[in-house]
Amino acid sequence: MERAGGTTTVMPTNDGRRQTVLWVIAVLLAVIATTLVVGGRQPVGIQPVFGDSPMVGARGIFAFTGQLDKTSYGLFMMDVDNRTVWCYQYLPSTRKMKLVAARSFDFDRYLKAYNVESPTEDEVRSMLEDQRRIKERMERGGAEGADDEALGIMDPDLPTGGGRKE
Repeated sequence: MERAGGTTTVMPTNDGRRQTVLWVIAVLLAVIATTLVVGGRQPVGIQPVFGDSPMVGARGIFAFTGQLDKTSYGLFMMDVDNRTVWCYQYLPSTRKMKLVAARSFDFDRYLKAYNVESPTEDEVRSMLEDQRRIKERMERGGAEGADDEALGIMDPDLPTGGGRKE
């Protein structure tokens, strides 16, 4: 319908097909919501099949994505049962994935420290022992020595700025 000013007004029509589609979508959303709420619960009296028993702890294969470098991404996979990890790189030019790394971490878990930055576990232990020694000396009434400041170890109960706890 056209008006005097040249504008056209569109009147909405009651299309029965559109209402049917909206009702179907609403019903499907309700089914999905019910499924999510109910979750994996089984009806009373039904026992799980042999392979469907819930597992305790993390088992199986886990997959996650991550960035390999500035311009490439990869798919990392870990088999917890066999203690292996491997990585595929996605190559967008060929639209394929390439295996770039794989290894077993069977014996890695026995290492205490390998290729770690400072402070290492031994350095942290030494700092804590120095801190404990300083605190004990302060509790006995001793003064904070210059060598303690040179070590960079201060009592955590002391305020910053070198003041003393009172």
